Amino acid sequence: MPRAARRRWTPSFPWVTPRFVAALCIIAVVAAAAEFVHAFAFIAAALGFVLVGFAVADALIGPARRDVIVERLPVDHLALRSPAVLRYAVSNLSATPLAFEIIDTPIDILDLPEYAARGVVGARRQTTAVLPVMPRERGREQLGDLYVTAENGIGLIRRRWVVPGACEVRVFPDLSAVERYGELARRGRLVDAGFRIMRLRGSGGEFDSLREFGPNDEFRSINWKATARRGKLMASQFDIERSQTVMVVLDAGRLMMPRIGLQRKFDYAVTAALSVAAIAGFADDKVGLMAFAGNVLEHVAPRSGAHHASALTQTAFDLQPRFEESDYTGAFAYLRARQPKRSLIIFFTDMFDPVASATVLANVAMLSPRHLVVCVLMNDEAVEAALALEPTSAIDAYRAGVAASLRSERRKAAAVLTQRGVAVIDVPAAKLTTSLINAYVEVKARSLL
Repeated sequence: MPRAARRRWTPSFPWVTPRFVAALCIIAVVAAAAEFVHAFAFIAAALGFVLVGFAVADALIGPARRDVIVERLPVDHLALRSPAVLRYAVSNLSATPLAFEIIDTPIDILDLPEYAARGVVGARRQTTAVLPVMPRERGREQLGDLYVTAENGIGLIRRRWVVPGACEVRVFPDLSAVERYGELARRGRLVDAGFRIMRLRGSGGEFDSLREFGPNDEFRSINWKATARRGKLMASQFDIERSQTVMVVLDAGRLMMPRIGLQRKFDYAVTAALSVAAIAGFADDKVGLMAFAGNVLEHVAPRSGAHHASALTQTAFDLQPRFEESDYTGAFAYLRARQPKRSLIIFFTDMFDPVASATVLANVAMLSPRHLVVCVLMNDEAVEAALALEPTSAIDAYRAGVAASLRSERRKAAAVLTQRGVAVIDVPAAKLTTSLINAYVEVKARSLL
């Protein structure tokens, strides 16, 4: 922010501090006691003069509004439901140390604490104040003005003013899984992170090396010539075929709007989608993205490279679900027309609604002959909790009956998808990202594309 902009403050307003009020109360008590002891009247008057003198000194010492420069520092990368901080640079140009407080303008996508950012800055010094925040919604929004107060060491008068501080804030999905496992993926060591091996277990692609046959290896991986030479079973291992196509498809309709805990289903879907897209980028796959509700909201053609993975994140981080019926027929027709090459299609949706389930099943079945389709669902822990609870009232029994119906519909839909050659991931939302990356690794390892 230019310095000229930082100095366009509203006039400061002096305000008495709790210390001034406490001193005034003491004087009032002493003055009241003068009704019984006349000497207290002189003491009260003397104390009043002292208080006025200190107040005048406080006013003269300052700080003046030109002596305090407050600037919001650039906002760091914010991830959904990951603790973060806002930082403020405070410069004191006066000749006296100052205590200050900064209150930021509340916005919808951040949870701000009820207290202010506080600190002390020495004479002609600069310091940084921090305010912890919790991003609660994805997207972008503008931070507003800063409300600043400052007082000197006397502490009887507090100056208040408003500092213009408009600044855009972007809250991204939590891609910590990519940060934790990205380097392991590049080194082919996902097994260390609890995932299946992406490279060493490959059964297709180019020959890489030999190793001793293990109990989990397929019989066809035995290299009989090497076995004969070495006198023990040896297995061949291959590099996985590269540059395959992965298409991430997000249902952004009403079925993805309900919340599971503190986040919407669509938030979990976006996080998992961008995480697997990043991991696929490490494997040199081409990754594309499509989001739809009543119509197609976003479509990014498959490409490879780190720059493209970053562009996907910038495109999808502020996508929001809509309270409208999703047009599955139109969306899948759009996808078939633009994706003729065989691809891994990862489709995020939900199937609580029997009518929507039938539409999804019919359209996904049209994709499966040409593409490898993975349908990603999130089972709601509230449903499982309702079924696990022993009913003690009619309401509990009704709740359990509804939960059983919902689970039955999901299981039927998942079974039909499986019969039609569609892989189904149906896990708790908190495990979605790990389970999806695991499924992608298995697809690569088994050369299913």
